[in-house]
Amino acid sequence: MLEQLWPMKITVTTAYLSEHSPENKYAFSYNVSIKNLGASEIKLVNRYWLITDGNGKVSEVRGPGVVGQQPLIAPGQSFRYASGAILDTPVGTMQGYYEMQDGDGNMYQAPIDVFGLAVPNLVN
Repeated sequence: MLEQLWPMKITVTTAYLSEHSPENKYAFSYNVSIKNLGASEIKLVNRYWLITDGNGKVSEVRGPGVVGQQPLIAPGQSFRYASGAILDTPVGTMQGYYEMQDGDGNMYQAPIDVFGLAVPNLVN
């Protein structure tokens, strides 16, 4: 059972990767920082992403950890990682959550607010 929210700060920055974009596709990187604002260690157990492209096409990604890791984040510490997504359109959004576990085995859901993926200077 998921408990109330764990105190943490999640920030995301994105970039368009033109040199990594296959023909008729758009590659984006996203860099995530997760800061543990709580009083004890917490483990990132699972992730869930909802990715929506500019045509409204929705993809879901879920699985254990992030980038092959299930990091333990000590109080006051941050964990950072980079990953990516490829869209069929030059704009889209991502949102989701992490499932976190404290030292007592309690599970918490940490929401990730909607953030945009967009090719720069697309609209003048």
